[in-house]
Amino acid sequence: MTTVTAATTTASTVSSTTSRSTSAISSDFETFLKMLTVQMQNQDPLNPIESSDYAVQLATFSGVEQQVKTNDLLESLATQMGVMGMTQFAGWVGMEARSDAPAYYDGTPVTVAPNPVAGSDQAVLVAYDAAGTEVSREAVAVSADPITWDGVGTSGNELPTGLYTFKLECYNSGSLLSIETVETYNRIVEAQGTGAGTALVLRGGTTIDTGDVTALRDAG
Repeated sequence: MTTVTAATTTASTVSSTTSRSTSAISSDFETFLKMLTVQMQNQDPLNPIESSDYAVQLATFSGVEQQVKTNDLLESLATQMGVMGMTQFAGWVGMEARSDAPAYYDGTPVTVAPNPVAGSDQAVLVAYDAAGTEVSREAVAVSADPITWDGVGTSGNELPTGLYTFKLECYNSGSLLSIETVETYNRIVEAQGTGAGTALVLRGGTTIDTGDVTALRDAG
């Protein structure tokens, strides 16, 4: 309900902005006509301005006026499409989305989805805090099955609440093959309609596009 209200407010704001733009155009057009009238009244009688010149000026201003109105209309339509798209993804709210976004840890274990490269015989999961500092490192099975990260640091201490990113180091016979970003599962708390489409807000405040989601699952 909150999301829909926010989207409606956004649409109303765009509508208000469009109305103000239209009013400004009308005001400018009246000013233009006054200036044109003064120009006609003060022209040199011996060298009057050609009527075709007036027509060109009017046509030019009219073209600019129509272009501004068209741009405002396109902006309004884009926002409306964003709101319509949001309703399509409203059912995702409350579910867990898998993406390469940072995971929010608050004492509850985080599910990560490693994807070891072919030929690996050893994999190491490395966690980093929001500042990009390595906080934990542990050997994991060479498997694409989701695993649970319990938020314990390298020294055995529980890490503080915050956003964490993960990378998987893959080895073969001790030689590093690759370092890949690991996708994580985060609960979706809100769907927002924007001019660029629907955005999903994850637990912890991270925002992603719907196209960034590679899997969905029930939060329970």
